[in-house]
Amino acid sequence: MSTETPAVGRPRAFDEETVLDRATEAFWRHGYEGASLSVLTSAMGINRPSLYAAFGSKEQLFQRAFARYHDTQVANARAALGQPTAYASIEAFLRASADGLTDRDHPAGCLSIQGGLACSPENARISEILAAGRAATEAAVEERLSRAAKEGDLPDGMDPGALARFVMALSEGHAVHAASGASREDLHASVDIALRALALRQ
Repeated sequence: MSTETPAVGRPRAFDEETVLDRATEAFWRHGYEGASLSVLTSAMGINRPSLYAAFGSKEQLFQRAFARYHDTQVANARAALGQPTAYASIEAFLRASADGLTDRDHPAGCLSIQGGLACSPENARISEILAAGRAATEAAVEERLSRAAKEGDLPDGMDPGALARFVMALSEGHAVHAASGASREDLHASVDIALRALALRQ
């Protein structure tokens, strides 16, 4: 695959951040394998030589798009987890997630789930990138819950890691349901049930 670079000093006829956002939406909507070069260039409004010149390859384009997406997601997660108690942090995280998964400004669901959860063997690297992104978010949740445990804000014997996995499993399950058409109200109702089931201090 071509890895040509643009001529030195020759300005690009497009805004790189804008086309990267368009590529992100195409990957989100079609998945990595479903987003063919034709789909990508059409969505981005550029031709293949320009795509290769700016981003190197389809995989490199996806890595850039996902990194941009993931940075925003982690920032949002950390903001939600900044609440004063573990219960409030988990509630804020799950409700913010439910809102984001059903936001009409982008495809429903989550890029880290839809992007390539079931890639063919030759694209296993994409699945690894997405798994690492999800793991980083889980680590942020576990970090907050570990602090809560040290502060006596979790019930005795509750494992912060296991609780973080539960929270992420719910959020990721919501992503699947949102992509299948579940409404924001549906997801918040599920959050309500999960919060009632957690034996945490409010």
